[in-house]
Amino acid sequence: MPKQKTRKSVSKKISVTSSGKLLKRHQFSAGHLKRNKSKSALNMHKKTSQIFKGEAKAVRRMLGI
Repeated sequence: MPKQKTRKSVSKKISVTSSGKLLKRHQFSAGHLKRNKSKSALNMHKKTSQIFKGEAKAVRRMLGI
């Protein structure tokens, strides 16, 4: 069987913790049209968040884990 290739776009956007959790960054806080967004909304989206279980199974398959 051939080797399974990882999806490079996914591997650049998602990090895996030592316990196996998948973390992602929000796209919202990009430096475009920041004046229209509230400070609390910008701060909330700067944090990393955990990917929920339903999506994590597909992401693990893309990463080859």
